[in-house]
Amino acid sequence: MTTKELTHFRTVLEARQTELETLLRNREVIAVNLNSDMLDQIQHAQEREMAIGNLERASTRLSEVRSALQGIQRGAFGICLDCEQEISMKRLTAVPWTTSCLACREAADRTGMLAQNAIEKPALNAA
Repeated sequence: MTTKELTHFRTVLEARQTELETLLRNREVIAVNLNSDMLDQIQHAQEREMAIGNLERASTRLSEVRSALQGIQRGAFGICLDCEQEISMKRLTAVPWTTSCLACREAADRTGMLAQNAIEKPALNAA
């Protein structure tokens, strides 16, 4: 990977890091609302759960972005952690914080789906 490409990815990742840090500072969306109306309480609880999920995903993504920035510093950016091959430029452009090439990611997704199906089938047979 060229120095110019690394500089580009560093800029993109730093911008994403700043965006996520700003998002994670906004904790007002998870405040508990003790409204007297039961329907409002239920709606607010659902909105709060969605907001918590969004914050959890943003926190996970921030960790991935920081790891990618550390990878640039270590000279390991763009190398698949599973097969140790270079990750394609197309994939890095789409998901610069990725740690897996497309083949390894697809294999992991298939394995995860197989495991999920194995868990769900006994439950379906029991019903």
